[in-house]
Amino acid sequence: MNGPIYRVSFDAASLLRDHPPKFQHPHKNALFEIAYAPGEQSKGEIKVTRWAERVDEPLSLARELATSVEPNFYTYQVVSPATGAIEWHVNFADPQLFFAYGSPLFAQDEMQVAEHPMLACVREALLARGLSAMTSDETNATPILVRNVERRIEVATNPDASAGRPYGLYGNRFGVAPLEAVRRATRRIKPPTITNIIAIAAPAGGHGAYSEADIRDIFATAFAGFRAARDETHRILGPNAQMIIHTGFWGCGAFGGNRHLMIALQALAARGAHVDRLVLHAGDNAGSDDASSGVHVAEMIASRCGEPCSLDNLVGHVAMLGYKWGTSDGN
Repeated sequence: MNGPIYRVSFDAASLLRDHPPKFQHPHKNALFEIAYAPGEQSKGEIKVTRWAERVDEPLSLARELATSVEPNFYTYQVVSPATGAIEWHVNFADPQLFFAYGSPLFAQDEMQVAEHPMLACVREALLARGLSAMTSDETNATPILVRNVERRIEVATNPDASAGRPYGLYGNRFGVAPLEAVRRATRRIKPPTITNIIAIAAPAGGHGAYSEADIRDIFATAFAGFRAARDETHRILGPNAQMIIHTGFWGCGAFGGNRHLMIALQALAARGAHVDRLVLHAGDNAGSDDASSGVHVAEMIASRCGEPCSLDNLVGHVAMLGYKWGTSDGN
């Protein structure tokens, strides 16, 4: 088992005091004030690890992977009450960890940080210590895992004219919405729940058909994040622990990723990394159809690759399907 590039721990109360978030937009500050009433503190210890990219070859893709598709966005509901399990949620990261948390933007990454304000403190603390807060460098993915973070608020982003958000609050709409509508959309979580995060950055800027290099990069990034989470899960709870990952259409919003392909490559990475259960949050029924199609593609590729399978073989089989990049959703 290879260890992380670094492993650091932060006392949550000290982290909030010494490295508070830095907001550039009043709406983000308002969310923080709802999350933390005067005198309130976070509790516990937050664990942060950063990992080098690696793909363990040959890949074993035949391992059974329990997969479910949910027609919603992250609810952070525990799907396994077993004490011998850890659940992880993917953060659709920027190469710079939580980079835009203080901005007017409210896409998946920024929304997750707003609901878990200590993630912003983690970024500030890493930078203050001179530790890299990059989820990828000039050559490879470097996933960052953050464990034991409180989720203190829930923000409704769906359109609701009666609540003052006729077009919703997702993406660029958040920053231009009336402040009172943002406040009404926000609910405190008492007591806070606990979340574990896998921050991985999807590729951006592609066009036309996905190249073999694109496919290799996407698979390797997902594999690195999932394998790191598996290693941490087993380190904490032992080799028989169950590891569950929640994810969705990673890289399919502003970056224009192909939904079927991005789900398929995540499912293949989960198989290769020996994830026990993959929960795909698809947003709605139409998204559920896309996610289910991606899972079917992963099953087909795993069958065609044989056992064991080289990374080159996997990439070649996927490339033959001719998937093409989509367009940005503007968020």
